[in-house]
Amino acid sequence: MLYPQARRAVESYAAQLPVTDPSYDIAAARAEARATAALLPREDVHEVRDVDAGGVPCRFYRPRGAAPALIIHLHGGGFVFNDVDVHDAAVRRLANRSGMAVLSVDYRRPPEHRFPAAPDDVDTVLRWLEDNSPLAGQSSVTYREEARGDRFPVSEGLPLFVHGDSAGANLALVAALRHPGRFAGVALIYPFLDPTAGFDSYGTAAEGFDRAEAQWYWEQYAATEADLTNPDLAPLLATNLDTLPPTLVVTAEHDPLRDEGEHLAHLLAEAGVRVVASRQLGMLHGFWRHPDAFDAAEPLTRQVAGFLRMLV
Repeated sequence: MLYPQARRAVESYAAQLPVTDPSYDIAAARAEARATAALLPREDVHEVRDVDAGGVPCRFYRPRGAAPALIIHLHGGGFVFNDVDVHDAAVRRLANRSGMAVLSVDYRRPPEHRFPAAPDDVDTVLRWLEDNSPLAGQSSVTYREEARGDRFPVSEGLPLFVHGDSAGANLALVAALRHPGRFAGVALIYPFLDPTAGFDSYGTAAEGFDRAEAQWYWEQYAATEADLTNPDLAPLLATNLDTLPPTLVVTAEHDPLRDEGEHLAHLLAEAGVRVVASRQLGMLHGFWRHPDAFDAAEPLTRQVAGFLRMLV
């Protein structure tokens, strides 16, 4: 049963033009999301600054007294929407709750930049962290104060985590599969994984968006029909799931993506991965970023933070 907060959100969504409408304007929707996000309250974080990670724009967050670890955050939005500005408030909360530095990646989006642009951008960021960090090769160092300010907190020995929601969770999972052994942990919030939309929840839990809308997102993302069966786009098809580090998978009860996320958790458990999975009752897709609207959002941020802190 949908909780009242989720029912109100569904009513609001029903009044919006669906992405499948021929008149839908992607650029206008992106601009509206940025304008709405700009009005949200933002927590203070000790250090927030934009960085160029090998040509990929990112935003770096470091809370005061940060633990020796770095979280790579990959935003959701069906691959098409959202950016570091839209996710700024959520990432600030993640940095403060986890007590870790976070690097939010502004990866390229379709339809202007189709697959594999987004996962390739994540690869570029990871290479930059290895080769261009001011602390590369100094595995015993976490942070170093210098006359010009704090240097970027990356070193070869620093625990690295990856986190994402929805399409960002897809990219987070793909990053961990592309780079076995690189991450100390993975945190996925209602991951978007199955281009076939073949799980039962597309028929039984499709509040908020439906199979046709999900298919629209995949059509924007994939450059060719063959991409839809590429494990770097459809990671449920990956043959190396057993290489993943400890992984958290969170789903929402009233979300068409629910079953594919829970299927992933079962696959990981069978593969011997340390996996923790939970379903948020009464919730629907997208709730995590909106603590002002959903009581479950803040506890979920703390769950993610606690899971990652447990692995430091």
